[in-house]
Amino acid sequence: MKTVIITGASSGIGLALAAAFLERGDNVVINGRDADRLAGAASHLGHAAQLLAVAGDVADPNTARHLFAGAAARFGQVGILVNNAGLFLPKPVTDYTSDDVERMVATNLLGFIYPTQEAARHMQQHGGHIVNITASLAIQPNASVPALLPVLIKGGINSATRALALELAPHNIKVNAVAPGIIDTPMHAPGSDGFLRQLAPTGSIGSTQDIVAAVLYLTGSDFSTGTVLTVDGGMSAGKW
Repeated sequence: MKTVIITGASSGIGLALAAAFLERGDNVVINGRDADRLAGAASHLGHAAQLLAVAGDVADPNTARHLFAGAAARFGQVGILVNNAGLFLPKPVTDYTSDDVERMVATNLLGFIYPTQEAARHMQQHGGHIVNITASLAIQPNASVPALLPVLIKGGINSATRALALELAPHNIKVNAVAPGIIDTPMHAPGSDGFLRQLAPTGSIGSTQDIVAAVLYLTGSDFSTGTVLTVDGGMSAGKW
């Protein structure tokens, strides 16, 4: 049994990850910015004895401290952090507003940095796993989906994953990333399936369970670190 912290767990990939870890008997701490949505997710998940919900904005370093302090007080040492919280805001570069930039930097960048710092501090004595949910588009950009800010930040986290794997290896902390392609979540606009299917050579859209399987593999491996694992139907393989 491990204790797992998952950010951005009110819906979509984060909620599916929480359900999977709970089903296999782990303790899970879920986080989301909206307290009501997070409470709804906790009610949906059940497993009350194994579950702790900590609301707060991951762009605030205090939220990261509360996550790890709450997890340690309730369940003991934390073995896994999944940095899942993130926004995806595709638009032409000239259309990004200053508010867009601030929101993306807050959630996607600061929301990665602060929980990761706490994980590194907490796990130095006993080891653990950090998994970052990034984006396939940051590996292979596509002119059909202009998305400078997600590519900039998620691409940086892909590189940071490798750097942290080297830095934290002496402490037996494994650092990996999963880079999803198009996954069936509430993030996508209704009626966009036809266009989205054209973005992968397989002509398909992934499920949250595809990402769950990748995360479970990485957090179960003692010999995988510094890996950016694409789960994208071939989107990042090249031009087709």
